[in-house]
Amino acid sequence: MPTPEIRCPACRWKPGPDARWSCVPRCGTVWNTFATGGLCPGCGARWHRTQCLACGVVSPHRDWYLDPDDADGADTTRERDLATQG
Repeated sequence: MPTPEIRCPACRWKPGPDARWSCVPRCGTVWNTFATGGLCPGCGARWHRTQCLACGVVSPHRDWYLDPDDADGADTTRERDLATQG
């Protein structure tokens, strides 16, 4: 199964492996939210929204995943219950 492309639904910025979000106001852990599907490794909080580090827009975490098998190139998303907030 191909890996989905990850990009901001608002500005299309693509976070690299070095991008970091903070678990605030909870435990303060800093990590790459896409490495864990929105699950904080520090406290186990599951975030449902992710803030773009480039444009600042907050979107549902699942909307960041572009299905690589989408034949017509539309912005379909992989259905996930996991999400984060920046």
